[in-house]
Amino acid sequence: MSAFMYILECADGSYYVGSTRNIERRLHEHNAGVGAAFTRRRRPVRVAYLAEFVDIGEAYKAEKQVQGWSRAKRKALIDGDFDALRWLARRPWERR
Repeated sequence: MSAFMYILECADGSYYVGSTRNIERRLHEHNAGVGAAFTRRRRPVRVAYLAEFVDIGEAYKAEKQVQGWSRAKRKALIDGDFDALRWLARRPWERR
């Protein structure tokens, strides 16, 4: 059974990262206000990025990795700007 790691863009422009086996159901839950408390206060939300994985464990692992990223890195992933993503992954003193 496949699973997904997703990034939602909230009405206030913030990002929420999650994982699920059923993206349609989960998106409906977020927009109905029965999803995460974070998105409940920032509706409506839309899927900005979606990655499919073989199982929920891999999707959850990706979720935790992306949750630790800066807003700029998440935006680069959403935009598919992998050059910017590599640059942002460097340590700040290496970006000069």
